[in-house]
Amino acid sequence: MTFSSSSNDLFSPVTMGALTLANRVVMAPLTRSRMGPDGIPNEMHARYYAQRASAGLIISEATNISAQGRGYALTPGIWTEEQVAGWKKVTDAVHATGGLIVCQLWHVGRFSHVDLQPDGAAPVAPSEIRAKGQTYTEKGMLDVSMPRALETREIPGIIQQYRHAAECAQRAGFDGVEVHSANSYLLDQFLRDSTNQRDDEYGGSVENRSRLTLEVVEAVVGVWGHDRVGIRLSPVTPDAGNTPLDSQVMETYGHLIEQLNRFELAYLHFVEGATATSRSVPDGVDLDALRAVFKGPYIGNNNYDFQLAVNRRAERKVDAVAFGRPFIANPDLVRRLKEGVELAVAPRDTYYGNGAEGYTDWPALAD
Repeated sequence: MTFSSSSNDLFSPVTMGALTLANRVVMAPLTRSRMGPDGIPNEMHARYYAQRASAGLIISEATNISAQGRGYALTPGIWTEEQVAGWKKVTDAVHATGGLIVCQLWHVGRFSHVDLQPDGAAPVAPSEIRAKGQTYTEKGMLDVSMPRALETREIPGIIQQYRHAAECAQRAGFDGVEVHSANSYLLDQFLRDSTNQRDDEYGGSVENRSRLTLEVVEAVVGVWGHDRVGIRLSPVTPDAGNTPLDSQVMETYGHLIEQLNRFELAYLHFVEGATATSRSVPDGVDLDALRAVFKGPYIGNNNYDFQLAVNRRAERKVDAVAFGRPFIANPDLVRRLKEGVELAVAPRDTYYGNGAEGYTDWPALAD
């Protein structure tokens, strides 16, 4: 069965917690590597986000919650007052055009390099297991460093980093926050038994491995209230770091999602497959079954085109759909999807760096 843009509700409003979205097209978080070393947004970033504010909801690019949380150069932060002031320019610009924007709170954990860490320290992780691959530093691409395992007594400090960042995001004028517990970064590293070999209350059983994510969510909800907090999960993506999946994907993420229900979050943002590459999943994994465990609004993400979005929405498999790369070259993506206009395609070399070029110079459709 096929659907035209007039026979679906992708462009109708939807409520997610305290957020009322004008449509069900969400702008996914997109790292663009266009910040300065201080991670402070400026007028250029405000222009970029404002251009895309017709999305029902913008999820900001992944934003470091602390200096320790950094894993890539030229990414934004949300832990200093200067960063708060910079993000306020962004949120004001988005709100001036009638948009909504939440801040994605990010700690990379082991996927970092000593050059990116305060005082050249080792990155932190649940266990001393090195990730594969390279990360972007101010010296270029370098192999990620060997992490050190967090001491149990350090965990409250990690939770405090999330709490502080959530408070900063509130002062910066965001409409809410999204806890980044996906893509093999810190919280996902604690979840997976492939990266978590601890023997304290944060390791071993699925209950223990879920503990940090749940404690972080509790802390962030304490700042924002439950109805302005979302969470992102990606049960089967290997990146960053070519990270092995958990040995019991359904059990581990099913338990986590069941426990998340008690917070009555604004939404669950789910990567359906391997981030930015494939929607295929391993045998024995049913992502729709995991999604069904969640009792709140659901945002589907990963390689969606218009037809897939319409079909999944018609089947009531999603409440909204997050589009990523299409928003790079199509700032007015919602209008283009609605009118059936062919989408512009951004060359990969415009994704990262380059300043305003390939960032704020993509034109909207003429009226």
